[in-house]
Amino acid sequence: METRELPREGAADCEERPALSGTGTGHSPRLPGLLWEPKYSLVQEVGRGSYGVVYEAVVRKSGARVAIKKIRCDAPENVELALSEFWALTSLKRQHENVIQFEECVLQRNGMAQKMSHGNKRSEFYLRLVETSLKGERILGAGEPCYLWFVMEFCNGGDLNQYVLSRRPDSAVNTSFMLQLTSAIAFLHKNHIVHRDLKPDNILISEKSGVPILKVADFGLSKVCVVGGGAATNKNVNVNKCWLSSACGSDFYMAPEVWEGHYTAKADIFALGIIIWAMIERITFIDAETKKELLGTYVRQGSEIVPVGEALLENPKMELHIPQKRRTFMSEGIRQLIKDMLAANPQDRPDAFELETRMDQVTCAA
Repeated sequence: METRELPREGAADCEERPALSGTGTGHSPRLPGLLWEPKYSLVQEVGRGSYGVVYEAVVRKSGARVAIKKIRCDAPENVELALSEFWALTSLKRQHENVIQFEECVLQRNGMAQKMSHGNKRSEFYLRLVETSLKGERILGAGEPCYLWFVMEFCNGGDLNQYVLSRRPDSAVNTSFMLQLTSAIAFLHKNHIVHRDLKPDNILISEKSGVPILKVADFGLSKVCVVGGGAATNKNVNVNKCWLSSACGSDFYMAPEVWEGHYTAKADIFALGIIIWAMIERITFIDAETKKELLGTYVRQGSEIVPVGEALLENPKMELHIPQKRRTFMSEGIRQLIKDMLAANPQDRPDAFELETRMDQVTCAA
């Protein structure tokens, strides 16, 4: 098994060193006045995208498994996504079982590493990252490669696509997942976070306890809704009245109003409706770019499949056929709730708190 080491604060860059083999204990080079003792050992790559690379790693002292996302800060869009995720996860004052647990973020530059803290105005490098994000242009000097390493809990069950599509349909699991998802979104909205990219790829599964536990992850497109006046004022922020304008997300899960570029947290409810509907009925499509089979509902127009949100934008009065498959068993309560979650008009959708209550009621009744 191939292992590498991530530097701890004040340690030299180890990313470009040859990989170590064995269990990851390895050896540490002696630097002038410093004995390098890396905090983490990278075990293997578990995911890769345009945004960054994700590794399985272990904490050297405890042996605990963690996931580490490595992001190169050479492009303003990467910095913007990284800071959005960092700000969202560090804004949470407490943990939720169904939201990925964030451990720390380490800035690595010029062979040195330091733990990053939110709003650290004494860190020139942190301020330059923020400036890069705001201006959309590289502020860091040439020849200054830097990385952000996000350390989070490791989920050993893959993502929702992999978990659901590799198993036989199970109504008890579906019910559990629906309750977990609605609880997670209610928690995020209560803490003023709009996810904006809910999809099965961004919902991970932990099976540490022997029972599948969902973890909402990947907050790169998220938005923390705040107002001026400090923390006391922000306690009263209503995410359903916080208007957003960036048309972002993944096409098949985007609400009609997101396509228009004028929306609130109710867009998360729509995305969740698509995910739950697809999960119950095992409705899938083939992603044009990756060629992977993904959970997601759609509208068929001739030989084309069109995202539900896009179709509703063109025809808000379009009737969705829920369930889509004749053999699907779906209680009337769940059917109506999904229909309400996918209302073309966001004002007709339940908010996250009403959704959580109604989901408890309809799953108990079912």
